[in-house]
Amino acid sequence: MQYTRLGKSDLLVSRICMGCMGFGDPLTGQHRWTLDETASRDIIRYGLEKGINFYDTALAYQNGSSERYVGRALREMAKREDVVLATKFLPRTAAQIAAGIGGKEAIARSLDQSLQNLGMDYIDLYIYHIWDYNTPVIEVLEALHAAVTEGKVRAIGISNCYAWQLAKANALAEREGLTGFVSMQSHYNLIMREDERELFGLCAEDDIAMTPYSALASGRLSRKEGHTRRASEDAYARGKYDSTAEQDRSIIERVAELAERHQVSMTEISLTWLLTKVTSPVVGATKKDHVDGAVNAVNLQLSPEEIRFLEETYQPHVLTGIMAQNTPQTKDVNQVWTR
Repeated sequence: MQYTRLGKSDLLVSRICMGCMGFGDPLTGQHRWTLDETASRDIIRYGLEKGINFYDTALAYQNGSSERYVGRALREMAKREDVVLATKFLPRTAAQIAAGIGGKEAIARSLDQSLQNLGMDYIDLYIYHIWDYNTPVIEVLEALHAAVTEGKVRAIGISNCYAWQLAKANALAEREGLTGFVSMQSHYNLIMREDERELFGLCAEDDIAMTPYSALASGRLSRKEGHTRRASEDAYARGKYDSTAEQDRSIIERVAELAERHQVSMTEISLTWLLTKVTSPVVGATKKDHVDGAVNAVNLQLSPEEIRFLEETYQPHVLTGIMAQNTPQTKDVNQVWTR
């Protein structure tokens, strides 16, 4: 495993971040394809053995059970200072707004709930999960700065926003002497490259780490036929990728061709390409071979010609998923939390 600094923070993270959305009670959460606690612990233990020290979960995943599973496993299997744990909070709910609960209070409540779920005193990277159009960004920044000052959070990140929003937030934080965002978690992979238009330039200019999710496009980039359990059972994943399946096919076929040429998995090719672009992709794992593929990608190399081969048939995509749903015209995003 290789390790790198997370943007301007003092967090040293593995080049692969284990995405923990697949861990959580499948009987009570929104998804039925997630792993129970015993199976989740096996994957987390295997990730630690392979050198992964960066784990990403969220308060919203499976009604908090993902945080509980991950927190218990990491407390028992690793020294707290040896792992970098990220979790996320959601915008205020309609009920909170109606009750007069402000942005700062809502974030403080979410943070305390996550700390309780995780059974930990602090969170390494606390991530603003979805841009909240109903709460002034200064309130969000002040709440997060307070959390850092109190020692409950080491660094803050952001997810699912536009480049102009991130630029505005960090400029405001700098002006007001508040903590700025050090990482960006967005929807980016070989068949969804729209972030290259604006976000990449901003993050490179300001040393903001990129930790994209959906690194394998919900399995589309790991198997040529695309028939993974999540691809067939996760309606949200289908909504992100099914409409562009035809235009994406040529890219997936090229991933398969290079995998055959290198005698490696498609996962390894897809993630090796991604690792040339970003700091630490968030890679979900529900089987040990998922972990193996991600870890092996760190030390695989592609030539400049092979990288161009993977990229040259890409066609522009419309935004899908959270970014398509969470806009100023559709502000009520409290049911749109999952990836």
